[in-house]
Amino acid sequence: MKSSLPTSIQIAKVLTIAGSDSGGGAGLQADLKVISSLGAYGMSVITAITAQNTLGVTRIQDVDLDMVEAQIDAVFLDIGVDVVKIGMLASPEIVRTVAKSLRRHGAKRIVLDPVLRATSGASLGGDDTAQAMITELFPMATLITPNLDEASLLLGRDISAPQDFKLAAEELLEMGPQAVLIKGGHLDSTHTQLTDYLIWRTLEDGLEVIQTKEFKHYRVSTLNTHGTGCSLASAIATYLAEGHDLSHAVAKAIAYVEAGLEAGRFLNIGEGPGPLWHMHDFYPTALLDEKDQ
Repeated sequence: MKSSLPTSIQIAKVLTIAGSDSGGGAGLQADLKVISSLGAYGMSVITAITAQNTLGVTRIQDVDLDMVEAQIDAVFLDIGVDVVKIGMLASPEIVRTVAKSLRRHGAKRIVLDPVLRATSGASLGGDDTAQAMITELFPMATLITPNLDEASLLLGRDISAPQDFKLAAEELLEMGPQAVLIKGGHLDSTHTQLTDYLIWRTLEDGLEVIQTKEFKHYRVSTLNTHGTGCSLASAIATYLAEGHDLSHAVAKAIAYVEAGLEAGRFLNIGEGPGPLWHMHDFYPTALLDEKDQ
């Protein structure tokens, strides 16, 4: 009797290039959880190893540049990549190595989360790293996803209110990426409604047109917000790999993270701010049921 199983299944492939979070809530570990939970195949390039938990980052060790390059080569030369998601690159040298390798392999779609500071405030890359990202990676990026602290560092001035988002996004777009998403989650707690601002380039009748869209949503009341930036960028990358256009990919990714924050409100992981619940689609009521027991 012949098997009814298909002999070949195509699945969206997403490569995350990021630092490793030993606590599992952010970085490469969070990226792979997101990619898998959304039905794609996740691959990884480790750029740094962090000793990290919910209380903060205690140590960072960069991975050797040759090893970073070798990991990228191994994935592209065999498996292939639909979308690249880039997170923590802790030095200008790593930025340049990643950019050179991606250019060599002709990477077409790149979601860059310019991780320069941990949620705890620990530095994950200084001004020289930020400048290397602007020079080497922004012109290659399909989308960059800075939060307010990162946008402020990249632009050299404070970005702290929704009325600042439009000009900041325009200035970041001028630095070379195809699109910019400024995330409003770091607005102070008096803002119960948050705004994420997307600006992107598109072609209409051969002419470049700039489009914008605001995504408004309410702040989820929770301390468990570790890894939200990593998770959002990975979700966008995954939705892009699965065929959604940019605006819909961003909207769906925001909804995914919101649901993860809501489901993770009662997570008890560590002594500090815990992670969102990445697997909420698979265990939508398990956490609440356990809380009520």
